[in-house]
Amino acid sequence: MINPEWLPYFAGGGLILLHLIGILHILHALMHVRTSQGTIAWIVSLIAAPWIAIPLYWIAGRKRFSGYVRARRSQDADLRKLSEDMHRRLRHYGVKPNDPFGRAAELLIGLPFTRGNELELLIDGQETFDAIFESISSAQDYILVNFFIVKSDRVGNRFKDALIKKAQEGVRIYFLFDEVGSHKLPRKYLRELKDAGVECHSFGANRFWWSRLQLNFRNHRKIVVADGREAFIGGLNVGDEYLGRDKRFGAWRDTHLRIQGPAVQAIQLAYLEDWNWAADGFLDLHWNGHAQTADQTVAILPTGPADLADSWQLVCAEAANTSTKRLWIASPYFVPDGGVLTALQTAALRGVDVRILIPEKADHLLVWLSAFTFFEETLPYGIKLMRYKRGFLHQKVMLVDDRYGFVGTANLDNRSFRLNFEITALSTDAAFIDEITHMLEIDFEHSKEVKIEDLTERPFWFRLGCRAARIMAPVQ
Repeated sequence: MINPEWLPYFAGGGLILLHLIGILHILHALMHVRTSQGTIAWIVSLIAAPWIAIPLYWIAGRKRFSGYVRARRSQDADLRKLSEDMHRRLRHYGVKPNDPFGRAAELLIGLPFTRGNELELLIDGQETFDAIFESISSAQDYILVNFFIVKSDRVGNRFKDALIKKAQEGVRIYFLFDEVGSHKLPRKYLRELKDAGVECHSFGANRFWWSRLQLNFRNHRKIVVADGREAFIGGLNVGDEYLGRDKRFGAWRDTHLRIQGPAVQAIQLAYLEDWNWAADGFLDLHWNGHAQTADQTVAILPTGPADLADSWQLVCAEAANTSTKRLWIASPYFVPDGGVLTALQTAALRGVDVRILIPEKADHLLVWLSAFTFFEETLPYGIKLMRYKRGFLHQKVMLVDDRYGFVGTANLDNRSFRLNFEITALSTDAAFIDEITHMLEIDFEHSKEVKIEDLTERPFWFRLGCRAARIMAPVQ
């Protein structure tokens, strides 16, 4: 029995120990946190309230997804050989970029631009899911699936039934989902898939116990691959809202992409690294991409917190720095960091037509509020912010002059810059760029240009809330 007179000493000793542990975390933050603003915020928190800040630091303070890096290195020889073999096979289709941005992008991602591809722009949910279900139905050997969000609703159950049907036909099905994004997915849904022979793994719960403390890292990729012959990436997850069935959002504006040709191999390589992390194993896949008559050029950009650099942030900054005529970006979230913001400002000052298309409606309140704080740092420089008014805008698309068109999963925010695993297709094909241009021009017609008064005429409490929300930008 502890003497009550000793309790103050135990409490004082515990408090001292907690602060000492907090100091150790401060040293780690000084050495490893990505930004000076983030470092200062963590130091203040760890000093003032270590009992709260220490567990939060383990969840949100890490610079890299260390467990994924270790898993990648443990299979480094196999991955390197597979990558080298893929590069050798793709050499026949390789296209060398002839401008600084293209060369920088290729060096950054380590994957080549290839010709011989066919790209089909899929606009909104019905067109996208029709194409995906058609591809699933025609698969003969295997199907690779990776989604951030999978729901057990009408389209989610139809998706499950389609996979089960193919598994019963003897097709190998590999199903990845993000543990955080799909936290509401019922166990019954997964049990039905597994009972049919589908291999299911969550991206998060895996071999390393400490990875469970790294919840701030998410697999935000959306990938479907059929037999190594065609692949799908883009903005849509699996849920009824992506078909406009959610009463809160109404119409859902999104963009997806079907890819056939050699570039599918690059998508498979990114999927294989994710599968290796989640399932601790390789897959027997087809690696013989066949050229398509469309002969379109594309590169695949898989980016994430296991990269040596903040790859997507660098791509966005370089896109702005090298643009000369126009830079059009559609993203549901607009919370750029200092580097990207400066690049956008200088591009607009050079006379580049910089337009950022964001939603009028909010799905994540803190991120939506944060965007208001950037009005004063964008509009005076000539950057046009456009609010999409016909439903909720969720697409992730970018145009750089008449040279590059992007479609993928990455947003214009800190999560995509540093915390999420993303995948994006980057094409130089003139016809594809024209399609994106026409699509965005229609979107602009259904949008309203933002004015500085949209912020300054708001009440003080609203502007204060926006500033407070921006503080949380590094972990939103």
